[in-house]
Amino acid sequence: MKKLLIALVTLLPSLAMAASGHNVHLESANVDLHDKESLERGLGLFQQYCSGCHSTQYQRYERVATDLGISTDDMRNKYILNDAKIGDLMENSIPTADAAKWFGAAPPDLTLVARVRGEDWVYSYLKGFYADETRPFGVNNTVFPLVGMPHVLQDLQGLAVKQEDGTFVTTGGKMTAEEYDQAVRDITGFLVYSAEPVQLERKALGMWVLGFLFIFFIIAYLLKKEYWKDVH
Repeated sequence: MKKLLIALVTLLPSLAMAASGHNVHLESANVDLHDKESLERGLGLFQQYCSGCHSTQYQRYERVATDLGISTDDMRNKYILNDAKIGDLMENSIPTADAAKWFGAAPPDLTLVARVRGEDWVYSYLKGFYADETRPFGVNNTVFPLVGMPHVLQDLQGLAVKQEDGTFVTTGGKMTAEEYDQAVRDITGFLVYSAEPVQLERKALGMWVLGFLFIFFIIAYLLKKEYWKDVH
């Protein structure tokens, strides 16, 4: 519970900005939680580019491996980048005090970010970095102005430069625009899954519950007709 409260507190600045009326256009992420290959790619990208600073500390490596159909050996060899054990929580590597000193605030845990902000916000945020020499890390963000982090995916996307007409031109990335969109969708999908690992199971169970209630309704209706037939 203490860790959960800490995670929510770290997200308060972002929530305050949203409440202040900062309206931006959000692109649709179109995340498919049934696509486990996409979720696994998202896990890999998150571990490679994000996990150094950000954690998903309410997830365990073993649970993720089970849910995404990843073998224990593959999880250990491909996705656990430190000395953590398969049953450990997915915590970041950077000391909190050092992170606060370097970035001005400790990077928040991202387990719940997709649930707090929404998948479209996460997707658009990861696509929204652009060059801004006035910022400490040389970049700003169209979705989260004055963001206090570098563009960690810059080698994949390249750097967007704002033109006089308000449009952006992006150059220097390893990926095409379409490939980068898919990479960001993969990361977003993994974060959507992390925010509620039982989402698909919950929805499937909900269909069974609705089916049971429908059948029970029919039985109850027939019983009602049987009990009341002599009244009329």
